[in-house]
Amino acid sequence: MATTLRTPLAAPSTDCRIGEIRVAGKTSLLEVKTAGSETFLAVGQAIGDVDADAVRRLMIRRTITEHLEKEKRLAPLGIKVLSLFFIDAVEHYRSYDEDGNAVKGKYATIFEEEYRRAAKLPDFASLFSEVDATSEAEDVRDGYFSIDKSKRWRHSESNQSGQDSAERAYNLIMKDKEKLLSFDTKLKFIFSHSALREGWDNPNVFQICALREIGTERERRQTIGRGLRLCVKSVGPDKGHRVRGFEINTLTVIATESYEAFADNLQKEIESDTGIHFGIVEKHQFAAIPTRKDDGTLAMLGFEESASIHEYLKNSDFIDAKGKVQDKLRAALKDGSFTLPDAQAAHLAQVKEVLRKIAGRLDIKNADERRAVPVRKEILHSAEFQSLWDRIKHRTTYRVHFDNAKLIDDCTKAIADAPPITKAKAIVRKADLAIGQGGVIATETSTSGPVTIDEGDIALPDVLTDLQDRTHLTRRSLVTILTESGRLDDFKRNPQAFIELAAETINRTKRLALVDGIKYQRVGNDHFYAQELFEQEELTGYLKNMLENAKKSVFEHVIYDSAGVGAHFRRAA
Repeated sequence: MATTLRTPLAAPSTDCRIGEIRVAGKTSLLEVKTAGSETFLAVGQAIGDVDADAVRRLMIRRTITEHLEKEKRLAPLGIKVLSLFFIDAVEHYRSYDEDGNAVKGKYATIFEEEYRRAAKLPDFASLFSEVDATSEAEDVRDGYFSIDKSKRWRHSESNQSGQDSAERAYNLIMKDKEKLLSFDTKLKFIFSHSALREGWDNPNVFQICALREIGTERERRQTIGRGLRLCVKSVGPDKGHRVRGFEINTLTVIATESYEAFADNLQKEIESDTGIHFGIVEKHQFAAIPTRKDDGTLAMLGFEESASIHEYLKNSDFIDAKGKVQDKLRAALKDGSFTLPDAQAAHLAQVKEVLRKIAGRLDIKNADERRAVPVRKEILHSAEFQSLWDRIKHRTTYRVHFDNAKLIDDCTKAIADAPPITKAKAIVRKADLAIGQGGVIATETSTSGPVTIDEGDIALPDVLTDLQDRTHLTRRSLVTILTESGRLDDFKRNPQAFIELAAETINRTKRLALVDGIKYQRVGNDHFYAQELFEQEELTGYLKNMLENAKKSVFEHVIYDSAGVGAHFRRAA
């Protein structure tokens, strides 16, 4: 199966003004101005966060929507669609009372609410025309957890129906694969706490929703591995036969991390767990290339010839000592300048084909844009710069003093004057993941508009503990700041946004207090930085990260690493 990833990302939840907007590919940026601060966002970044349960509700909603969209398309082809949820705690889906009766957890409740909501949408009317969505929402979901055996089965005398239900769920999910794939079986959404048992899989899992972090070793691969199978027909003369084609076999993963991070972490886990190294050329890499002998028969190139090509690549700096592909090789493959020694020239096409699969993508810098940055000597040796340098060249130590009572008053006032907080919003990004020898490549395919998170869906967190962790102030100080700020109603409206705003405001006020209270002291008159540092080594850079013809700089051009804050700061200087 191909892999698609959808990730809910937080959108700004406080009033703000938009400053500079720059559209320049990977170096694009957006300046967001709030009271007393400004932030530069690169592509894929966001301000603030939303309540975890609200995000998970959105993830469940997206999973149901993805499921129903595929069901509309694949059910007429005789393919039953299944979805799999991995949850963080069993009690969030199901718990048991003292009599062994099942009690719905918050995920089960959220699922049923969102399923009934989806059933009312005109897009899915054809799927629910003859279905009671109220009862259907309970029938289409189930799960099997160890608690089911320890709780349900323990009360076998007083709760025989519970035991029977547990046994049916276990057998259906873990054993009766054919029955689960039947359209006569209503179960379509499966909840699990782990990746089920190693070796469990069902070929018709088309959606995987990770309602928990999946960053532990092997876990990400095992998680998506539950759905990386060719699906099978559920009805008809070719029942049970595999169906091929990426247009059908696409796995959608709904996760809490961005698709870029998901692809990167997936690649790292595959490398760590399997020993497969993406972008590494092994000595035996070309041994299986077919070659024709003088008598017309076909044979393999062999290890010795493969090792000889590997040695050539290493000596030419196309790969390093460990076989890792270098940018020089990627560039040569891209512009067609890659060649082999005469002895292996006949195999050039096959070797290039192998290398292209391993090399992956390349972030190429244009050599024509490389510039030397000379010193502007008239400024370096000017009286103004000499005066400045004499003041700042000395090495120093520093001490900080600040008034705690004044800090609390300043924090209180800063929060009181901070912008109002609106309802939380989220967006959903969808991307395709391709796994090849070159690595895991993510390509964004679509982005949804902002979705408002209802206040009723948000649970109030422990604001004092959270702010204490973020600001390192005492609980007594935080209580004083929050109560006297008069902004606790904002906490009820959007807890996470309020915590983000309060933490950022308090930490900014702390920084200002530190700056006001800082005192520098020279180490001694003999400890200083020499002005000759500016002329000892030539400075070079690329135009895309360079501010040219800087009039006030010691250098004729200013090089910056960041396309956001660094570039803006240097242009403003």
